[in-house]
Amino acid sequence: MKTLDKIPTGKIERASKLVKTGAKIGGNYAKYLGKKIINPDTTKDELNEDNAADIYDGLKSLKGSALKVAQMLSMEKNLLPNAYVEKFSLSQFSVPPLSAPLVRKTFKKYLDKYPEEVFDTFDKDSINAASIGQVHKATKDGKSLAVKIQYPGVAQSISSDLAIVKPIAIRMFNLKGKDSDKYFKEVENKLVEETDYILEVAQSKEITEACSVITNINFPKYYTELSSARIITMDWMTGKHLSEFTKAGFSQATGDKLGQALWDFYMFQIHGLRKVHADPHPGNFLVNDNEELIAIDFGCIKEVPDSFYVPYFELARPEVISNDEKFTEKLYELEILMTTDTPEEILFFKSIFHQLLSLFTSPFHNEDFDFGDEVFWSEIAALGEQFSSDKQIRKMNGNRGSKHFLYMNRTFFGLYNLLHDLKANIKVNDYKKYLSN
Repeated sequence: MKTLDKIPTGKIERASKLVKTGAKIGGNYAKYLGKKIINPDTTKDELNEDNAADIYDGLKSLKGSALKVAQMLSMEKNLLPNAYVEKFSLSQFSVPPLSAPLVRKTFKKYLDKYPEEVFDTFDKDSINAASIGQVHKATKDGKSLAVKIQYPGVAQSISSDLAIVKPIAIRMFNLKGKDSDKYFKEVENKLVEETDYILEVAQSKEITEACSVITNINFPKYYTELSSARIITMDWMTGKHLSEFTKAGFSQATGDKLGQALWDFYMFQIHGLRKVHADPHPGNFLVNDNEELIAIDFGCIKEVPDSFYVPYFELARPEVISNDEKFTEKLYELEILMTTDTPEEILFFKSIFHQLLSLFTSPFHNEDFDFGDEVFWSEIAALGEQFSSDKQIRKMNGNRGSKHFLYMNRTFFGLYNLLHDLKANIKVNDYKKYLSN
């Protein structure tokens, strides 16, 4: 794969790159319309593939926040056409890496030494390259280590990147400009945290120590003395990325075992720690030779305040969903309904969220739940199709819900998709045995 000797860091330089990408997309639309005139049966499949490729190619050289947004979108399998999901998913662990000279320069700047002065061995070529940083293999004192190096300029370009992405997101998610600020500020704050590697090491140590009681999941050890604001050193963990593992085939018993570990890991964090690893994509999990799970990245941690946690999980209870008065009360507490809503809007959004929550909270309604159940996933797909084609939704203000929904919903949606890939049948309340430890 071609390496990068330079990453655009200036606002104008990064914006011009995206303008060029926009011009390519315009050309793709013109080509599509020309074909449509000749053949009215022409579908948007080719257009989606061309657009996805051009957007990804434009973002991958920028890295940072813009590419991170693509990574987040790649998890929304029922929101985007498949061409976008497949292309954007590459941002999870497969983008052009920094060249060896740029790696040495970055290392020297943030640890005040070159890699060969710190480690016994250091592979100049990265093993994985993602949106914010890339990973190199190293050794020291007989230990195999993973060294994550942040791309230059990523932290400084977050605000300007989001300003460029914001108009696209507003159109895609039907948001109203001014009222959407709380969501963009939430994303910005999380991205700022993800570029603070000192914070990431501290969070990693705290969560992995607390979660060490959970069976069938392992974590690397983190080395503070070999880390800095832009560099993290941890144990090298051997295994297949979860996406590779699930494509290769596995037994139902193995899927259930890994799925249970994954479910317990997330439920323990949410209910026990009131904070959660909010980046559940396959690139953040490995499966080792013992068919155990490994969690390797804790950059995106979402704290769950009681003011959100309580009504959020109240809505997972069937007796609340089925009680109109209680259901309505929780919708107001979670800012899904607003005091400025018209009677028409109240009825409309109550109906929509009753459908959504009845389906998405169904895993919590029984002692066991089969995430391999295709009926469940076909119902999700059908609901997504219904809402995407509902013209009335487009007329309504899409700014619905507390800012905390953004990362909590992302967490659950990502978790559900990983469990579906594993076809896991899980015991819903199994995690509770760890809460008393």
